[in-house]
Amino acid sequence: MNYIRFENIEKSFDIQKVLDDINICIDQGEFITLLGPSGCGKTTLLRCLAGLEKVDGGKIFLDNRDITYALPKERNMSMIFQQYSLFPTMTVAKNIAFGLKMQRLGQAEIKNRVANALKMVDLVGSENKYPGQLSGGEQQRVALARSIVTKSKVLLLDEPFSAIDAKLRKSLQIKIKEIHDELGMTTVFVTHDQEEAMRMSDRIYLMCNGKVLNRWVRLWICT
Repeated sequence: MNYIRFENIEKSFDIQKVLDDINICIDQGEFITLLGPSGCGKTTLLRCLAGLEKVDGGKIFLDNRDITYALPKERNMSMIFQQYSLFPTMTVAKNIAFGLKMQRLGQAEIKNRVANALKMVDLVGSENKYPGQLSGGEQQRVALARSIVTKSKVLLLDEPFSAIDAKLRKSLQIKIKEIHDELGMTTVFVTHDQEEAMRMSDRIYLMCNGKVLNRWVRLWICT
């Protein structure tokens, strides 16, 4: 059953069209990748899904609800960016808890959720450290923990491995896939790296010049 649906999405910046009649359907619990070169429109499409950019035309549906013009906080999605986007003056635990405090949850619930998230991303013992004391891979794990702790239904990943060295990149890929499978989240991943896309995805949408060129299924492209 389609959980996320893009219908005839159009988006331009000034006179440059960056999304041209995009039609994509994503099932609940799938791990989908938008693959393509820099400037192809994949990050813009992800930001439209998150509500960080407005579309010029078309509609976006989440679980059959029209969210085209819904506010980001109304979409029940979490997003991890290329950069870690952590608060440098907050500890790891406080960074992870930030969204929960915005939801006005009780202290006991916040403490329990943060502890569980730390376990899931293998950062138990680092809760009182600050982002500047962590490696790039560890900081991105904090960002991942902050994304899953709110129990969002959809996880959006915008080139999350681009600032991490190759060894840490692979371990973080494995961790994200494990968490995706364990929590059953619907995940939309943006990358320019074909090997990365093939390793992680259930399906891949190839994008170029604002268009979807093809849809690949992992079992097909790996044989």
